[in-house]
Amino acid sequence: MIRSADGPVSAGLRTGLHLLFVSLALFVMIRAGFRSGPEPVIAAILAAVFLVWYLLGAWWGKGDQSRGRIGLWLGGLTLLWIAMILVSQDAAYLSFPLFFLYLALLDRTPALLSVAVVSAVSIIAIGLHGGFSVPGILGPLIGAVIAVAIGLGYRELQRVALRREELIAELISTRVRLAETEREAGKLAERERLARDIHDTVAQGLSSIQLLLHAAERASEQAPETAIEHVRRARDAAALALAETRGLIDELAPPAITGASLAEALSRLAESASQQAGIPVEFHTDGTPGPLSTVVKTGLLRIGQSALANVVQHADATRADLSLSYLDGETILDIVDDGRGFDPDSLVERTAGGSFGLIAMRSRIAELGGSLVIESAPGEGTTVTVRFTREAA
Repeated sequence: MIRSADGPVSAGLRTGLHLLFVSLALFVMIRAGFRSGPEPVIAAILAAVFLVWYLLGAWWGKGDQSRGRIGLWLGGLTLLWIAMILVSQDAAYLSFPLFFLYLALLDRTPALLSVAVVSAVSIIAIGLHGGFSVPGILGPLIGAVIAVAIGLGYRELQRVALRREELIAELISTRVRLAETEREAGKLAERERLARDIHDTVAQGLSSIQLLLHAAERASEQAPETAIEHVRRARDAAALALAETRGLIDELAPPAITGASLAEALSRLAESASQQAGIPVEFHTDGTPGPLSTVVKTGLLRIGQSALANVVQHADATRADLSLSYLDGETILDIVDDGRGFDPDSLVERTAGGSFGLIAMRSRIAELGGSLVIESAPGEGTTVTVRFTREAA
């Protein structure tokens, strides 16, 4: 009937309590065997019945620990103990394990009342058997106080342990949910990265091809050679877009940067943009190249692609400049054009339809730990500046 290890009493305390009840009940029976008269016989019989009732209850309660059964079992033990102590003073020793049993199985108030009643019965019974004395009064009281202190202290420790187990379970559950959230966030971040890469490569390439083919179509009758040149540029742009797409599929660095320095890749980018737009696009580099990670190199190249694509499609510029500068502790990429410009503060950014490029640039640079500044005004051109400190690069 005593609760399992996840209740107020642990397995070790249960075993100790069983041994204490059995040994003290046997002690009462053995002591009764050395005495004559009817009372020792009655005490031995009551001790035997008490022991059997205790063991039956301990076995009985393994599968069912309802309050009704616990109350019936404890009530039977208490009545047998009272009958026993009235005929044998030795039964007073059994009051001590009874204290622990009450504290283990009953709520606090009923347990303390039961301990008080048993203590009072012990004091009265001892007084009736041998006369009232200070040891006869203090003995049960001290035993009750010790049992209450141990029982309530252990109950509090068990409560704390159970609460800790609940907190650990909550922590594990939270960690599982956090891992799921991180996986979802990772999926979203990967989708956003792919969207940016597709915008900066395939979408920009297809847009350039479309512009060049439209130009070829317009020039086909009056200037066939110019139309052929536009078609050749469109073919080159298609080849580059195909290479970029394969790079995305294979999760490799951009083909323009593979096997080449960042400066060489940006130089080829400027040359390609110049051919597509039909305007001069100059590339300049300054300073001694410092160490840059592949992701930063790729990011700078993508920003250059996106910015120059905006120049070709929207700026109506007559020239553009692309410069890469290696200064003390930082790397700077500038894209400058003399086009129509715009007001950055009044630009309504949307996730589709034409302003995704600026959103993608800001998001990409923020992820890599750099900074991006766009300076522009209507009629005054545009300057895009990207900075990476040595720590971020």
